[in-house]
Amino acid sequence: MAVYTPVSDDELQAFLADYDVGEVTSFAGIAEGVENSNFLVRTTRSTYILTLYEKRVKSAELPFFIGLMDHLAKKGLSCPEPVAARDGVTLRTLNGRPAAVVTFLEGMWHRRIQPVYCRSLGASMAAMHVAGGDFPMTRVNNLSVAGWRPLLEACGMKSNQIYHGLYNALNQELGVLERNWPDGLPSGTIHADLFPDNVFFLGDRVSGIIDFYFACTDALAYDLAICLNAWCFEPDGSFNVTKARQLVAGYQTVRPLSAAEREAMPVLARGSALRFLLTRLFDWLNHPEGAFVKPKDPMEYHQKLRFHQSANGPAAYGL
Repeated sequence: MAVYTPVSDDELQAFLADYDVGEVTSFAGIAEGVENSNFLVRTTRSTYILTLYEKRVKSAELPFFIGLMDHLAKKGLSCPEPVAARDGVTLRTLNGRPAAVVTFLEGMWHRRIQPVYCRSLGASMAAMHVAGGDFPMTRVNNLSVAGWRPLLEACGMKSNQIYHGLYNALNQELGVLERNWPDGLPSGTIHADLFPDNVFFLGDRVSGIIDFYFACTDALAYDLAICLNAWCFEPDGSFNVTKARQLVAGYQTVRPLSAAEREAMPVLARGSALRFLLTRLFDWLNHPEGAFVKPKDPMEYHQKLRFHQSANGPAAYGL
C-alpha cells in the first residue's frame, strides 16, 4: 500500500474539523501510487481523497499542482477539484506533511487496454492541453532531458546489478538524446504521467484524469509520447500500432498535431522510455526499507527503449 505517513482516526477527525465536508463514515489507505500517501475518505456528504505529500514532492511546487487542478476543473475537465477549508485555504499540514483534500471521481482504470480506450484518452488529453492553455503558472519539467544525466549518475555503476552493461548502454543512449532532443515545439501544461492507473473510465469513455503531481510546462507532444509508451505496448513487449493510431487519432479530433510534432515523435517516445527507465531504476536501487509499495521493474522500459531505437520514423507510431 502506498501509505508512507500513517494517519489515525483521531488525527483525521481533527484535520477535517476545519472543513465543511460532513462527518466521516469510513477511511482507508489507497494501494495505488508510489509518490504520496493517499486515503479514501467517505463522509455523510460525499467522498474525498486526502493526500499527504511526501518528500519527493517539493512543497514550493504544490501551489502549481493545486492551482492546475482547480483551473482545469473550472474549465470543465473531469479531474480532482481541491476542497478549501472554511478559511479558504486548500493546502494545509497533517502529521508534518503538506496535505490537501480533493473531490473523488467515479470510474475505474482499465488493466487490459483496448484501442477504443486509447482513442478516448487521446481526445481527453488534447482537451486537457487546450483547457490548460491559459493556465498562468509554469513549472519546469525537471524530469526532461536536462534532468536525466544527474539521475543516471545517481544510479551509477549499481545499474549493472540489474542488467550487465546497463550503465554504459544508458549513458550512450542519453548522449544521443541530448544531441537530438527537439526544440521549439508547441508547449504548454502537460500531465507528464498519464499511465492507465491515472485515467478513470466509465465503460469505453474517460470519466476523469487524476494525479497531476508530475504536471509541468513542456512540449505538448511529449505527453502523447509518454502515452505511446504507457498504453500501446502489449504484455509481451510488442508495440501495438493500432492502439497508437487510435491514441493519435483521438488526440487530433481536438488538437491537430503540427508537422514538426509528428516528425519529433520518435525521439520524444525514445526519451520518454528513457525517463521512466531511469526513475524506475533509481527507485529500484534506492527502495526505502519498510515501504509498503513495491518498486516497478525498470527493465520493462529497457525493452520499450529498444523498440524506439529501431523505429523507422513517425510511421512506426501510426503517424
